[in-house]
Amino acid sequence: MGGERDAYVEKLKTKIDEWNAEIDKLQTQADQAQADARVAYQKHMVELKSKRQVLQEKMAELHQAGENAWEDVKKGVETAKKILSESVQTAKSRFN
Repeated sequence: MGGERDAYVEKLKTKIDEWNAEIDKLQTQADQAQADARVAYQKHMVELKSKRQVLQEKMAELHQAGENAWEDVKKGVETAKKILSESVQTAKSRFN
């Protein structure tokens, strides 16, 4: 990979690690919630994990993209990143 793409991927991996830690915290809260709240938590956790999976799939596409195509793939990664970020923030605010 090129230098710019390598730097982008490393920065994104760091951010994904942060989101994974947040998702793990939210999962712990969901596991400890009362029965009625647990259902809402679990629904959001399924959504968060699904969005995280989409981002991870986009990252794999980015790794496989040729030097000339990675900028196009990056657009999809940025969209998935934004969606996951917003979802994590929404879940944090809703459950804190």
